[in-house]
Amino acid sequence: MAILPEKALAVRVPELAQQYTHRDTILYALGIGIGHDATDPGQLGFVYEKGLKAVPTMAVVLGETMDWVHDPDLGIDVTQSLHGEERVILHRPLAPAGSVVGQTRVIGLADKGAGRGALVHSRKELRDADTGELIATTQRTAFARADGGFGGVHGEIPAALPPVPDRAPDLSCDLPTVPQAALIYRLSGDRIPLHADPAIARAAGFDRPILHGLCSLGIACHAILRLVCDHDPARIAEIGCRFSAPGFPGETLRVELWCEGRAVHFRALVAERGVTVIDNGHATLRG
Repeated sequence: MAILPEKALAVRVPELAQQYTHRDTILYALGIGIGHDATDPGQLGFVYEKGLKAVPTMAVVLGETMDWVHDPDLGIDVTQSLHGEERVILHRPLAPAGSVVGQTRVIGLADKGAGRGALVHSRKELRDADTGELIATTQRTAFARADGGFGGVHGEIPAALPPVPDRAPDLSCDLPTVPQAALIYRLSGDRIPLHADPAIARAAGFDRPILHGLCSLGIACHAILRLVCDHDPARIAEIGCRFSAPGFPGETLRVELWCEGRAVHFRALVAERGVTVIDNGHATLRG
């Protein structure tokens, strides 16, 4: 089927209020592998309530619901939809606990042609539930493989993420994931069965459940915090990437960084297979 642009851009997603606690913040950090070295003071700051800090990419799971993608007015075949890109803009650091409200809307559509699918761009504004202050903005690009053919570009299309530099990386680190990584990460809110149910994973063409793309982004954020931010989450003002291939729980992600002033380019590949799972990664640091 083809998306009807006017209807899709008019879809109104209900606000989602959420109260999150130190436990939620620690669970998210554990889900992206922080705490693998429980004696590392830098990691401990994200998984121990004493002086607890929130990982910036946790903004993707707060005030978040994907129920809206099933709205018939949107016109997306969700069984043929893939997560293409994600960006997070931090207007201020995330608190380790608080009350927030998320408001999501479809902002743009780009047709790739009949039989070639379409890109669906959405944006979530995450606000303090008490003051209304804007905390973070997240932008998501979905590749709707079965829904092209409506023609043209409609609404707002985010600027393309820049490619990583064509030279050797400046820094890199290997971050392992545990076999149960996807089962832990999904407890932060992303409970799509593809990441937990072997039968559904096999039906989708995988021999076992795959790791969430957003979990991989969180792991890359951990690498940036570790290598260039001295584990200070307030240093990260923006982070985003393109998801280029699936990874599996239990694999090791090798995160490579290119540092150019306040800009950090990055990618992540599976060390065991040499497959790039994140590309066109880009972060902006606060001075």
